[in-house]
Amino acid sequence: MSEGARHVDSWYLRTANPFTDDPPLAGETRADVAVLGAGFTGLTAALHLALRGFKVTVLEARRVGWGASGRNGGQILTGYNPSIATIGTWVGPEDARRLWHLSQEAKRLLTDTISRHGIACGLTRGYLFAGLKPRHMAALRDMQAEWRGLGHDGTQLLDQAQMRERVGSPRYVGGLYDPEGGHLHPLNYALGLAEACRAAGVTIHEQSPVVAVDTGAAPSLTTAGGRVRAKALVIAGNALLGKLVPGLGHTIAPVGTYIAATERLGRARMRQVLRDDVAVCDMNFVLNYYRRTPDDRLLFGARVSYSGREPPNLKHLMRRSMLHVFPQLADIRFDQVWGGLVDITVNRAPHLGRIGPASYFAHGFSGQGVALTGIAGHVIAEAIAGQAERFDLFARIPHATFPGGPLRTPALMLAMLWYRLRDMI
Repeated sequence: MSEGARHVDSWYLRTANPFTDDPPLAGETRADVAVLGAGFTGLTAALHLALRGFKVTVLEARRVGWGASGRNGGQILTGYNPSIATIGTWVGPEDARRLWHLSQEAKRLLTDTISRHGIACGLTRGYLFAGLKPRHMAALRDMQAEWRGLGHDGTQLLDQAQMRERVGSPRYVGGLYDPEGGHLHPLNYALGLAEACRAAGVTIHEQSPVVAVDTGAAPSLTTAGGRVRAKALVIAGNALLGKLVPGLGHTIAPVGTYIAATERLGRARMRQVLRDDVAVCDMNFVLNYYRRTPDDRLLFGARVSYSGREPPNLKHLMRRSMLHVFPQLADIRFDQVWGGLVDITVNRAPHLGRIGPASYFAHGFSGQGVALTGIAGHVIAEAIAGQAERFDLFARIPHATFPGGPLRTPALMLAMLWYRLRDMI
């Protein structure tokens, strides 16, 4: 296997369930639907299509879950990155409320998919938003009030003492607990989705990078080794789409994100750092996020890169970020540090739409893809089956292209610097 086809070394890879090797595409084949990308989005679309009786072929450039789906923080969040009030200014209050209900359905769908197909991925409920300053707590109170107005009543606002009981960090002034959020092992979830797809009759071809996409009346995906002709396409390349589909990649920006796994802390010390088995993120724009593992490590996410290059001295920078939150871990080393690309949109809302008469895409989940990719795949399957109302609801969210042309990357880096300075104030 070529170096580029292997998964990055991570705690997820070292604790992964058994892999199935799918052969590269060889020759020409036909399908009802061809799917580009074997991450969460492509696999959930393929699964729901196959369960509806469609013949589906998935092409993956490397391995199932090789991209962000197999190496992200595994965190399950409620709602969207923008507030429902903000989304309401784009699509109107009624459609915004419907989009809220779809985001709630996304969490239920995730649970149902894991249960129905027996996916062993450590699904665990419980999420903590951590406030570092008074304006963060004001934002959390506003978020809680909005969620309550939409029927999500189970959250709990925590003061500084209550937060300190749960998280052993001196940094936080309070937080918000959401019992419906949570976390899972993302690579095992992707591998489980692929197994469910195969059981439903989906054909998956790994190590089959697509070199040409035809989104016309007779859609097709072409690789160096063959071609899939189909009646419909699903484009789910996300941050790795590049320039493959002209114009589409300009609506998202790839952002490097990074995670470290500590050595084993032991159960007693782990509980002093994080009392409960919940996922945590702070409220900064360039945020830290973390959770504990079943073998009592801390998975700690921090840092971002808009340059497309891994920061120099990444392990040192990650360690500095962790010790800023947990100074008591100064004697703890990292066993692994890894990263990858996620895609963001200008407005941080997911981007779904059509290109041509029978080609559908979904990307730009902006850090909230563990749950939202599932509902995206589901509504794409509905649309291809002739029930496009819910897909069209997502497609009504307006999206802009990232400005800058050749200056796009420097502009994004300057924007990140501004937000970092704002986080420090």
